[in-house]
Amino acid sequence: MNAIGQIGRRTETVMQAIRGRVASRTLVAGDRLPSIRALAAETGVSPSTVVEAYDRLVAEGVIRARRGSGFYVCATALPPLALGQEIAPQERDIDPFWVSRQSLDADPLALKPGCGWLPADWMPAEAIRKGMRALARSGDSALVDYGSTRGSTALRRIIAGRLAAEGVEPAPNQLLLTASGTGAIDLVCRFVLRPGDRVVVDDPCYFNFRALLRAHQVKIVGVPYTPNGPDVERFEAVLAAERPKLYVTNSALHNPTGAVLSAQSAHQVLSAATAHDVTIIEDDIFADFAPEPVPNLAGLDGLDRVVRIGSFSKTVSASLRCGYIAARADWIEGLIDLQIAAGFGGPSPVAAEIVASVLAGGGYRRHIEEVRRRLARAQTETAAALGRMGIAPWIVPRGGFNLWGQLPQGVDSARVARMALADSIVLAPGNVYSASRTAERFMRFNVAQCADPKIMAVLERAMKSQGR
Repeated sequence: MNAIGQIGRRTETVMQAIRGRVASRTLVAGDRLPSIRALAAETGVSPSTVVEAYDRLVAEGVIRARRGSGFYVCATALPPLALGQEIAPQERDIDPFWVSRQSLDADPLALKPGCGWLPADWMPAEAIRKGMRALARSGDSALVDYGSTRGSTALRRIIAGRLAAEGVEPAPNQLLLTASGTGAIDLVCRFVLRPGDRVVVDDPCYFNFRALLRAHQVKIVGVPYTPNGPDVERFEAVLAAERPKLYVTNSALHNPTGAVLSAQSAHQVLSAATAHDVTIIEDDIFADFAPEPVPNLAGLDGLDRVVRIGSFSKTVSASLRCGYIAARADWIEGLIDLQIAAGFGGPSPVAAEIVASVLAGGGYRRHIEEVRRRLARAQTETAAALGRMGIAPWIVPRGGFNLWGQLPQGVDSARVARMALADSIVLAPGNVYSASRTAERFMRFNVAQCADPKIMAVLERAMKSQGR
């Protein structure tokens, strides 16, 4: 090969290396590329070869040049965000996306003991209507304008007071409203993670944690969960071996198990996270269902490396999409910019003001107390009905609507869920929640959605079909 051909080949090699980094999202829109001299040294080519490669990539629209600053990735260069490998058809019933779709798209008459929300007649609908009427009588700006970058002042003040009662005391500049609880987690993930990073989750964990993290193209590492929190010894070993950026968890009424993090485990988790420089996202969306205060990581940490996430979809309304982030003030500033870039602001001001109205009213406390009483009765009744079929609770939760049930030996929860769906019953098989797929004998039951006797009849029939 002549000299010109060799130069062309080296130039193409450099271009392919940059394209590969963009495709894998190691470099994302707006990121600055290495300097010409740095990339030349890294790839073992001359600076003139890098100049030629960069010029060609500019012509292709992959990167752009800024005079006196360098070269940057163009937004149009990014490929569509992939969600990982396709799931085989026979495994779709243990895939988080599939289960979410079944719950959200089910016929209104379908029974959903596997869903993650309360029945409509358990929610404070009249308080919501009252808030809507009050908002309709307010000025037009509340109905038609964009909200502020941090979100409703009234709602943030209420959230701050509620968090203070749990030992978390955010300053005004440490709170940000978001479009939803899931949106809050996504925002933090965008802020912290890059493709290929490691993220630790509980095993089992809320299945949409896994779905969301898959969208961020990170490696998910599961740590076994115990009745007192993550297996601390295993947690420490994973942090040392994997060097993760993030740990995502619930501490109050863990999803799906219903467990509560013990004070001892909380201190050990924080100590390990500090030693290995790991950020923690604590999603405590179920905290209001706990009949008494429980330990939480954000309160012990003082919002240093713990980011507290919450929303009101379980206690007020899933239709009024609104979440929040409590974090370090410098992080909040960066998250505000990111939220503006991604969606030009947080939740709908209409949704935020209605939620604030519901929470501010004295009726909310009575609503939650009544929900707790109803959940306690439903838990007892559901556990008894499941027990008659040989399904044992992993633990008896202190509150909430999740019951993590262990099926009899030889019964596969995914097969049971598949059969129940034919009878318009949506169940949640265990491996949806398990990163290691070792929960085939478990199933999460929403005790508030288990009152219809048809559910137990179909469940028993499906279990018997597997040899029982």
